[in-house]
Amino acid sequence: MADDKFPGWHGTTIIGVRKGGRVVVAGDGQVSLGQTVIKGTARKVRRLAPGGHEIVAGFAGSTADAFALLDRLERKLEAAPGQLARACVELAKDWRLDKYLRNLEAMLIVTDGADLFVITGAGDVLEPEHDVAAIGSGGNYALAAARGLMETDLDAETVARKAMAIAADICVYTNGNLTVEVIGG
Repeated sequence: MADDKFPGWHGTTIIGVRKGGRVVVAGDGQVSLGQTVIKGTARKVRRLAPGGHEIVAGFAGSTADAFALLDRLERKLEAAPGQLARACVELAKDWRLDKYLRNLEAMLIVTDGADLFVITGAGDVLEPEHDVAAIGSGGNYALAAARGLMETDLDAETVARKAMAIAADICVYTNGNLTVEVIGG
């Protein structure tokens, strides 16, 4: 992402953890513009219910862009009910090929309780190794923390919450006001 195209905004931290038959997606609430915190309680993790199938999605990046992508994902899921992988691949293809969508600046973590994917504007649909995915400015901190915690007896939600707390302590663009959604098990 070029600095001249999107000056001064930084993302967020979103994590997805799959453990013990459950998937947890957690996101912080901070919205920053440059060095200023604009809002501390944004909700960047949402439940979708296209065609009666429950999906949880978290986003990092531009809010308007993420909402446009979530809307498209819902339409893909309505066209292919219960087929999250297919819908994600179709969204990634559109995102990569469509002139309008190509300019969107966001990333998504999505789950249906069984599958866990990261979708990017580069056309990627990634299923994470080690059952942990994280995106946003504090994503690498949360990912490292969660991977270390996966070997413990902690459940998926506790791993996600502890990893987010560690990321919030390190990344200035991440806070501790979490939205947590659990799906499965």
